[in-house]
Amino acid sequence: MTDAGSTAGLTVVHDAAELVVGPDEGTGVVVLEDAAFAALDGEVVAVGPTDEVLADYPVAGADTAVDATGKTVLPGFVDPHTHALFAGDRSDEFVAKLRGATYEEILADGGGILRTVDAVREASDEELAANLTEHLDAMLVHGTTTVEVKSGYGLDTETELRMLSAIDAAGSDHPVDVIPTFMGAHAVPRGVDAEGYTESVVADQLPAVAEQGIAEFCDVFCERGVFTAEQSRRILEAGRDHGLAPKIHADEFAAIGGTDVAAAVGAASADHLLHTDDGGRETLVDAGVAPVMLPGTAFGLGADYADARAFLDAGHEVALATDFNPNCFSRSMGFVATLASVGMRMTPHEAIRGVTSAAAGALDRDDGTGTLRTGAPADAVVLDVPTASHLSYRFDTNPVSTVLKSGVVAHE
Repeated sequence: MTDAGSTAGLTVVHDAAELVVGPDEGTGVVVLEDAAFAALDGEVVAVGPTDEVLADYPVAGADTAVDATGKTVLPGFVDPHTHALFAGDRSDEFVAKLRGATYEEILADGGGILRTVDAVREASDEELAANLTEHLDAMLVHGTTTVEVKSGYGLDTETELRMLSAIDAAGSDHPVDVIPTFMGAHAVPRGVDAEGYTESVVADQLPAVAEQGIAEFCDVFCERGVFTAEQSRRILEAGRDHGLAPKIHADEFAAIGGTDVAAAVGAASADHLLHTDDGGRETLVDAGVAPVMLPGTAFGLGADYADARAFLDAGHEVALATDFNPNCFSRSMGFVATLASVGMRMTPHEAIRGVTSAAAGALDRDDGTGTLRTGAPADAVVLDVPTASHLSYRFDTNPVSTVLKSGVVAHE
């Protein structure tokens, strides 16, 4: 693994059997055959047929050269929704679910989010940062070069700030770009009601988070038994007033108005959407809110998948994310692509767009992240497979052979 601060001179990746450049005019991607790209100081400067790229940027003059003969090159994966900073173990809850317990029953019995809150509060700052670093390492090995990480296992001002500091510390020392999100409104802590806790998030936590200056987004769990649509809107509007762009967990277990809130506050994304109907879909699309779907969550819960095809068939893109957390323990965007194809009937190219450019859009990235177009960051994944469709098709082993971050080999 390279140092987070490493820089590249000229990087050339050449002779790829297939190379995905970025989104096409529909909901898929542009794929070139026998292709290459060149990057200078971490930015893509040329992409196209290998002979054309090498004519201007020969391998002999490159500081870094990657021979991708017989392989597929994709933009680095972007994971726009994770809860990757946590402590403790909840594998026993997985067993409980297999015996028939629902997520809500586990939560009501003192498990779920509140159990992880207890573990996080007891962990040291060093332990929290080390835990996240371990997960970032695994994500990188599986091709992720940009990831969003939420707080939300603190549920008080002190621990939420500690979590954001740990996210910042781990991210600053890692090649994966880490985007911090404040999610103090992840659950209601013991001993208070939702209304009282909403006021605490607005009046106490958000001002402290804004003063700390680490978080980029503010998220809320708008869900039956957690935060109402009205409470969610108050929190997100307060976050926006403090300079944090809104995101929202919506329609995971029930549709209680989360899509309306997302549209009203101008959210960057609405995530989960397992119970979003046609009206909610149109509300999101009309407001320009990115839909983020988390097929690993449905897989882990044994639930029905979100209706990605309703968006796609109407010509709208769908972003994909792992939702990595103690209740959804997967750090592989390749596995997400497989689940998206099998569970949500997304084509492999739609899924690739979902884990690259569409995911970057859900994080308000407008610098070309999630593409390999000229001017974009040279974040790339080389897969030891002959075509891009194998990302969804092949789920027995990790196909990633090389990962480049800003033109530097970060994993091989």
